[in-house]
Amino acid sequence: MDGRGGDTVPDPGPRPLRADAQRNRDRLLAAAVRAFFNDGPDVTLDAIAKDAGVGIGTLYRHFPTREALIEAAYRNELTKLCDAAAELLRTLPPDEAMRAWMDHFVDYMTTKRGMADALRVVIASGGDPYAESRDRLIAAITMLLHAGAAAGSVRSDVEPVDVLASLGGVSLAAGAPAQRDQASRMLDLLMDGLRYRATSTR
Repeated sequence: MDGRGGDTVPDPGPRPLRADAQRNRDRLLAAAVRAFFNDGPDVTLDAIAKDAGVGIGTLYRHFPTREALIEAAYRNELTKLCDAAAELLRTLPPDEAMRAWMDHFVDYMTTKRGMADALRVVIASGGDPYAESRDRLIAAITMLLHAGAAAGSVRSDVEPVDVLASLGGVSLAAGAPAQRDQASRMLDLLMDGLRYRATSTR
């Protein structure tokens, strides 16, 4: 209450982290992805904190449980992928931005598969690390497709869900690090399809 007629003061939301705290959080998330990818869900939190260059107390201040750290690490990878769409469009022509984003997508899927055992720990505890993932990916792809169609470099009759399914197929067929050259060739073929008769379908 604010003392003036019983109105409720709006919740300002969580306070932004200080710059040093944000850097520590970012380092912890990056270290967690490496650890869960390479060593599985049973890697010690002490090892993650050491890799991040912070104390275990700092880790627990940001992530009170192992499950919270796993989920935050995965969601951070998803956020980086989705944010990359707008970032690439600021620096590249739309069709080139789309092709570059496809590479980011394959990297994301490789990380997601590497963290699969750790993510199952979160799901077993009642969490849902994949909540809204599909919607966010569709939104990023839609942004790229609309920019490409407006520029006349990408077909305007493409459904974002079809692009997402195609990218998932490429990642499934050639998502291992040793298959990266094959994945790149497959993505080039997909991109050729998106460019096919682009100008005439504007």
